[in-house]
Amino acid sequence: MNILLYILITLATFSLMELVTWLTHKYVMHGFLWILHADHHQPKYPHVFEKNDTFFIIFATPSILLFYFGAIPELNFMFFIGLGIFFYGLTYFLIHDVLIHQRFKWFKNTKNKFLIGLRKAHKVHHKHLGKEKGECFGMLFVPEKYHNK
Repeated sequence: MNILLYILITLATFSLMELVTWLTHKYVMHGFLWILHADHHQPKYPHVFEKNDTFFIIFATPSILLFYFGAIPELNFMFFIGLGIFFYGLTYFLIHDVLIHQRFKWFKNTKNKFLIGLRKAHKVHHKHLGKEKGECFGMLFVPEKYHNK
């Protein structure tokens, strides 16, 4: 397999992860696994970690398995699917936990309109403290109206 195909597999997986994230967030996190996600919607959660952080482990597991099985006996397409999932997870951490929720104060004063739009959309998502009536379930692709406010 050539390097261009590996890059395309990684980029396609990264892109598809936004759809997976949206569906999982709406139907799993705000559905039958609300018990793990509910504390994330509570103001001023008093602990460093939330039950919601369990989802990092849940989402990392397929990536780890794909890395493993994609490297044995030699590098194959599964490794690059795992890489796309990993890059999406890293991006999710930087956008969601660092930029939006400020769990780490690394990008506190951004002036970037795209990033500000992501913050606004997520704030709208969090205005609902319960699992019903949610909106803006994605992370990177939010309605244009949030970038223009």
